[in-house]
Amino acid sequence: MAPIKRAMARAFNGVEGIFEYAFGQRNNPFVWLGALGWYFYWIVAASGVYLYIFFDTGITAAYASVEYMTRDQWYAAGIMRSLHRYASDALVIVVVLHLFREFAFDRLRGRRFFAWLTGVPLLAFIYVCGISGYWLVWDQLAQYIALATSEWLDTLPLFGEPIANNFLDNTALGGRFFTLMVFIHIFGPLFMLLLMWVHVQRHSQARVNPPRGLAAGTLLALLVLSLVYPAVSQPPADLDVIPAELGFDWFYLIAYPLLDVIPGGRLWLYLFAVFAVLAVLPWVPPAKRLPAARVNLDNCNGCTRCFDDCPFGAITMVPRTDGLAYDAQPLVNADNCTSCGICVGSCPTATPFRRAGPLRPGIELPHRTIAELRDEVVDATGRCAGRVRVVVFACDTSATDGLESDDTAIVRLPCAGMLPPSFVDFTLKRGHADGVMIAGCAEGDCHHRLGNGWTADRMARRRDPYLRRRVDTRRLLLSWLPAGAARRRRSAMSRFRATLGGLDDE
Repeated sequence: MAPIKRAMARAFNGVEGIFEYAFGQRNNPFVWLGALGWYFYWIVAASGVYLYIFFDTGITAAYASVEYMTRDQWYAAGIMRSLHRYASDALVIVVVLHLFREFAFDRLRGRRFFAWLTGVPLLAFIYVCGISGYWLVWDQLAQYIALATSEWLDTLPLFGEPIANNFLDNTALGGRFFTLMVFIHIFGPLFMLLLMWVHVQRHSQARVNPPRGLAAGTLLALLVLSLVYPAVSQPPADLDVIPAELGFDWFYLIAYPLLDVIPGGRLWLYLFAVFAVLAVLPWVPPAKRLPAARVNLDNCNGCTRCFDDCPFGAITMVPRTDGLAYDAQPLVNADNCTSCGICVGSCPTATPFRRAGPLRPGIELPHRTIAELRDEVVDATGRCAGRVRVVVFACDTSATDGLESDDTAIVRLPCAGMLPPSFVDFTLKRGHADGVMIAGCAEGDCHHRLGNGWTADRMARRRDPYLRRRVDTRRLLLSWLPAGAARRRRSAMSRFRATLGGLDDE
């Protein structure tokens, strides 16, 4: 499994590099696939509500009402119909890419399984909602879908009588069919919205809105596509005639041609098998279970910073249990904690300057303590030689190839967000290094969701704990790059060293 993930990750890194060059790192659509999925959902929902105003559920009236929207009211309902269609297709694209990308970058295993496991049924609901929408047009494509779907469903032991009998000829079809289809097409998205809400429940401050620039550009592209290539109906359905040629939507109807070569029952079995495999991927193979964050009440005043910064909702504030004069204390849910250490970086007592007694902050990782981190920084920088010494605090997923040298010390962290700002102050003011680079994931694409964002805010003195004013920020470099951008990071290091050399000459 690991070689497959590495190959997919390299492919994504290559493609994303092109999009980053075109759109910039902040607006790279691959970084916002999940948020774009929400965005397209709302476009589909809003345009669908507008279209429903003009839709008629009668057998012959359905096609006529859609034609009215497309032809007579092309400037409003026609555009809305095209927007509805293309946003639906885009939803499929971003959701499938999001699924493959999360798998490639190994963001599904261990304690992160919940989002993956709740996301798999969402894929099925997208197809149910999309396919039911095609029925409502009641053109020749809808006729084909209705007959193929009913025959396919008849291969399951669910119905007393074959439902395909409803589509034998024009006299067999009643108006209740469209009422049922409208109900499914409305209820399906509503239930899907509930699943989407459940999907992000373990994500604090879940990103459900893309950046404004990306959102505006995406909407503009959909509008232009709707005007240049509007969605139109095919000839009206006629159950007494078999359509000879159909225009196909491969985004939603990709399984239907398979019915010509695979029996329906066997195709159901294949689809169930695919979804079963997707569902068990977080445990194939199982992730190494790291210890959850540990609270030390002796040095905790219940400030809630760790609660505010935890990206996975693993910390809650509960009443104090040790009798000290504070209102609350953090409680770590080990089932949700991913051992990223972001809570440690938020703790004001996680400072390396402390010498009175053992260095035990209010919260820390048992397998990567702050005391051990301080000792590692001192030891690693003590071995550095040269005129310009730099220490690199790099998260475990960051590329640091080629940075190793006699004048560079590399200290690894589970996430860049684990680094308290006081460590930058300690490293520079105590003369352990001439400069500090913090190397993390691409902007907005932290492996632990919020680590690089919180770190950037702390170092910019926008988020507590703040980097102290006495620190010369010219000696600090924040490097947010994808895992495959080792060359760009080496170039950034070269420029940083040149800046540090100029400062030393002042």
